[in-house]
Amino acid sequence: MSKVQGGMKCVKYLLFVFNFIFWLSGLLVLAVGLWLRFDPETVELLTGDGAPDTFFIAVYILLGAGGLMMIVGFFGCFGAVRESQCLLSSFFACLLIIFGAEIAAGVFGFLNKEQIVEEVQKFYSSSISDVSNANGTAIALLYHKTLNCCGGSMSETSTALCADSTPEETPDCLTAITDFFNEKLHIIGFIGIGIAGVMIVGMFLSMFLCCAIRNNREVI
Repeated sequence: MSKVQGGMKCVKYLLFVFNFIFWLSGLLVLAVGLWLRFDPETVELLTGDGAPDTFFIAVYILLGAGGLMMIVGFFGCFGAVRESQCLLSSFFACLLIIFGAEIAAGVFGFLNKEQIVEEVQKFYSSSISDVSNANGTAIALLYHKTLNCCGGSMSETSTALCADSTPEETPDCLTAITDFFNEKLHIIGFIGIGIAGVMIVGMFLSMFLCCAIRNNREVI
């Protein structure tokens, strides 16, 4: 038998619908995180000895939050249907943890944007600092191919590695690196902050329903 009646029953079903949407959002966050982690272009640019891993830290936070969102969304639906104070309180606590993780991913992406870009630029520049370094030359050529760029470092080696047929309007690699990672980091930041805003609604609904169930028990 339902413990809540009237308007609170509407809140109950609103929370159920919210949790289903929340579960879908978790699936979306997980999918975007996996795409950012295994995107061929990103993986190629950040592989090799000495490659910076700061970018992937934000991606791992996003992956963890997405997976947790799916689990919590499922149990949130169950708690709403069962009208369980324990499950709803646990749901609220989990939302609070995910909220912090999402904000952390978003803030991390925005605050460390310049640092991440600089680290990748230094990695690119260092890869071509030694002409005799075959591995470094291979990395530089990989950047040229993946980002469709050429040159841009203090060394003349990077320009020498460019193909003779490279168009004059081809951007330099330092600029191309900035544009590429700014786009990826904006995706992380906006998704993290956007989902965090949605979770505030879920926390409000879960606590509202939980209080209604407790008050109804006290009346009974």
